[in-house]
Amino acid sequence: MLLGETMKFFSDYRVLVLPGRDGSGDDHWQTLWERLFPEFVRVQQRDWVRPVYSEWGLALTDAVTVAEKPVLLIAHSAGTSLTMRWAADRPDLARKVVGAFLVAPSDRDVLEGSPDNPIQGFGPMILKPLPFRSVVIASQNDPLVSFDRAKLFAQAWQSTLVDAGMQGHLGSAAKLGVWPQGLVTLGQFIATL
Repeated sequence: MLLGETMKFFSDYRVLVLPGRDGSGDDHWQTLWERLFPEFVRVQQRDWVRPVYSEWGLALTDAVTVAEKPVLLIAHSAGTSLTMRWAADRPDLARKVVGAFLVAPSDRDVLEGSPDNPIQGFGPMILKPLPFRSVVIASQNDPLVSFDRAKLFAQAWQSTLVDAGMQGHLGSAAKLGVWPQGLVTLGQFIATL
């Protein structure tokens, strides 16, 4: 699929970007995608450094509630945990979501109980099908989730799993830039919606 064709598809959706902790900096692929595609809207959070699910979930609820088009979620790290928990908590609004592009899910079962973990209330992992189509993109050497666990999440959520190779946590540290392979995968995913 060509980039122009992918851009045409974006206008059919309300594309909500769900960053992880620290809000995806200037060199993060999510931020670069927002600059490339005006249809992409970041769900803003009050506190990016110490995420609390109840606050983040409310911001997502507000964004989905006002959406006038079918919603497409593009989530990274804690944003994937937000998607998972919110879909279980808000099945009424989850019906407005047609798909979720879930990059580098973090393993809340392992991380939630850690005393130095600033992310609270996103766990435990919910191992049930998501109520919308989804794709999970996971790296084989992600420090926040083993590849086997990412595979388990994808199976439980009935998501397509994409192996991103050895890319760490698929964030700024991976220096992915605009992440062309991610855009291709996103385009392929959108074509299935």
